[in-house]
Amino acid sequence: MGNMGASRMRLLMLSAVWVLAACQPTSAPVQDTSSVTPVQENPMNAYWNSLSSDMDEIPAARQADLKRMADWVQNQLDQQDTAALIFICTHNSRRSHFGQVWAQVAADQLGIKGVATYSGGTEATACNPRTIEAMMRAGLPILQPEYISDNPVYRVAQPLMSLWSKRFDDASNPSSEFAAIMTCSDADQACPSVAGASFRLALPYEDPKVSDGTAEEDSVYDARCRQIAAEMRWAFEQIKR
Repeated sequence: MGNMGASRMRLLMLSAVWVLAACQPTSAPVQDTSSVTPVQENPMNAYWNSLSSDMDEIPAARQADLKRMADWVQNQLDQQDTAALIFICTHNSRRSHFGQVWAQVAADQLGIKGVATYSGGTEATACNPRTIEAMMRAGLPILQPEYISDNPVYRVAQPLMSLWSKRFDDASNPSSEFAAIMTCSDADQACPSVAGASFRLALPYEDPKVSDGTAEEDSVYDARCRQIAAEMRWAFEQIKR
């Protein structure tokens, strides 16, 4: 089985875990409480809580960039009660999806209403299954596409969103009054200006693609997923609720 086939098989197994968990009864009569297994913490909440140590390691220069993003979101919420962010990389396959998902998770976890996150690329390809796997290992409930295609649509159950590859100017994304967050250097250079954006920020991350097909694949994707999650949490914690 090839690398992509193995990735899809792992995704199916991870999805099955979430489906089985969702189908379990919420309560049942218990005769002997000594044998009851303690309720386990939501995996994503455990992951979220563990990010504190990573946030402490964010360099000051990086914090300054993240604070610029937070200040823009704060200003939008103060003036319009809404703030839309599009995370942009070249293929809308890896880093931009990490950014979209974890920014929305951060807003939801911190009770910041009015934030909506999106992603796009300078070209459309497909959301890489390794990206989905990494987010599922972090505890996010993501269901497999209902049908097979070259550009599948993954469903995130919480927070509710759909992930697929598209251009940043796709009709499903906002066309004005949004923040363009450039998550890769190539996209940053290819798009010195983004039509419709009222704020643009270069926030590049190293592409986990460099590990594809290697023994370090999972650990590299997990590290990039965690880095982006920690930075999005740090940024949104700067916003006054």
